[in-house]
Amino acid sequence: MGRVRLEAITWDRLVDLLAERLLDLKPADGSPWPRIAFDGAPAARPGDLAQRVSEALRVRGRSSLVVGTEGFLRPASVRLEYGHRDVEAYYSGWYDTGALWREVFGPLEAGGDGRVLPDLWDPAADRATRSPYVQLPPGGVLLLHGPFLLRHWFPLDLSVHVLLSPGALRRRTPEAEHWTLPAFERYEQETDPAGTADVLVRADDPRHPAWGG
Repeated sequence: MGRVRLEAITWDRLVDLLAERLLDLKPADGSPWPRIAFDGAPAARPGDLAQRVSEALRVRGRSSLVVGTEGFLRPASVRLEYGHRDVEAYYSGWYDTGALWREVFGPLEAGGDGRVLPDLWDPAADRATRSPYVQLPPGGVLLLHGPFLLRHWFPLDLSVHVLLSPGALRRRTPEAEHWTLPAFERYEQETDPAGTADVLVRADDPRHPAWGG
């Protein structure tokens, strides 16, 4: 945290600044599709920020696709093999990163066809979603959100980490999900998302965020 100077900002201003930044973002690998990660614990609600940036891009005439990793959970038989509260499984095995590589990032490589599967698995029904593929036009932006995104070496052109302090994370995580908190402690120790991300957003007070990057 000491390496990043954070400044107070409103959510509206933050969304506008991120959208403007993405308009000019050119992937280093020559892909025509910028790939953005909104990383954070579920309690930090990174998906809300991704959706707001998507809307800001839309009004600026730029296509985008919001993809949540909750749509790429493994089947319950695999995800819960070691029980419903196994921290190691939650950290390393709940999300089908292979499917994300194959169905989301692969089509958006330089030379890809831009046909992305927006979700694969419905965790509530525990079955395939059978969602149709979405054609992302050249220049369209992928906005991927979910936890632990910065530990997988995904080919990201910009990463945003929505940070909660340990106290705020505990307060805003439902008590039934407190068993997941050690996974986020481990993520911080092993990956240092606050220091790794291109943009850091601190959201301890959901009304008054701060940012740097």
